Amino acid sequence: MIFPDQSSAEDSITFNYLNEDFPKVHESAMAMIHQIIKEENKSLNQLTFVFCDDSYLLNLNQQFLKHDTLTDIITFPMSSDGIDGEIYISIPRVRENAGAFSNSFTSEYLRVIAHGVLHLCGYKDKSEEEIKVIRSKEDHFIAFALNQ
Repeated sequence: MIFPDQSSAEDSITFNYLNEDFPKVHESAMAMIHQIIKEENKSLNQLTFVFCDDSYLLNLNQQFLKHDTLTDIITFPMSSDGIDGEIYISIPRVRENAGAFSNSFTSEYLRVIAHGVLHLCGYKDKSEEEIKVIRSKEDHFIAFALNQ
């Protein structure tokens, strides 16, 4: 069962939670999303986040990307016109990655949110150079969010 968070729907950004106990997106994350869109000179159409568990995301990874691995995020663009897409985030992966990289949960949570939005802005992460660019952008926007 998906638990929607209707509080953000007026903004064309919706947040859905597979488990009602998952941490909710807070104002600094919402401000960060808007800052990314602003700085990247994009328009916002519709952006949907689904916060789920590993098995839910693994199923999507297998079904749509033909990858049989756990991941923390999958981004599905819905059109090439502005920001329009769905971003699926595994909360258990975020928790595990936070520990593995000695980050706070909040910092890692913000990182994957920024990562997904940056993908919808056109950034890739296949080559070393692309990874360097997207990580730099993530760091910039995480700093923005944490200073809100």
